[in-house]
Amino acid sequence: MHIGQVAARTGLSLRTIRHYDEVGLVRPSARSHGGFRLYTEADVARLMVIRRMKPLGFTLDEMGELLAITDRLDDTGAAALEAAEREQMLARLGQFEQAARERCEALRTQLSRAEEFAADLRHRAGQLAGGTA
Repeated sequence: MHIGQVAARTGLSLRTIRHYDEVGLVRPSARSHGGFRLYTEADVARLMVIRRMKPLGFTLDEMGELLAITDRLDDTGAAALEAAEREQMLARLGQFEQAARERCEALRTQLSRAEEFAADLRHRAGQLAGGTA
């Protein structure tokens, strides 16, 4: 599929998708005769992983590391991985999962505080509109 279709499916801008290509996170699987980027479902899935990591504050390097680990573990030759290498990758994957959980909790706390603030403003605005202090 063309980049515009990918942007519509992922909610990412064309510029962002191009940037991820330039930094090597998600390269299009092919190019058309005219040089247009062509993406597969697997490419879209990679972009969705990145899209989910971004709000949690993961860096581009961390995103690339996670994608490299999952690629290696998902590869059909993963059975050929040495046990120590596989365990190391699984441990790092676990660290990413732990970091994601912690960052989600921090976001929940921020959201709760923001909702409290919005409720306080709503209450205050209601008081002022009603003429009571």
